[in-house]
Amino acid sequence: MERVTLVTLIIAFFVAFGVIVGGSIIGGIGAFLSGEPPLHWIYIVAQRLKIWAIAAAIGGTFDTINNMERSFLSGSPDEIMRQFLWIFCALGGAQAGMEVINWLTQERSSL
Repeated sequence: MERVTLVTLIIAFFVAFGVIVGGSIIGGIGAFLSGEPPLHWIYIVAQRLKIWAIAAAIGGTFDTINNMERSFLSGSPDEIMRQFLWIFCALGGAQAGMEVINWLTQERSSL
């Protein structure tokens, strides 16, 4: 794997992780300032931010989807795999962030 690709995957993981952890903790501060239970709201905000963390990690646009379509139509499986890895790393970062928040708040969803 190219170094540039590996760096991009690591950055995607930590961007998604940072959006979940940072955004939910800042949301918890807002809940505290408004008199709401902060740990509960940290968990709620983290759940709501999950899809946005993935979108932020892959660039916030549909370029990834367009690149996959172009690669599929041109018969370039390397680019398709690169895009899937990019999305997978973003999903992993968001899930790792959720696990940290679950550990911090000791809340679990009922699903």
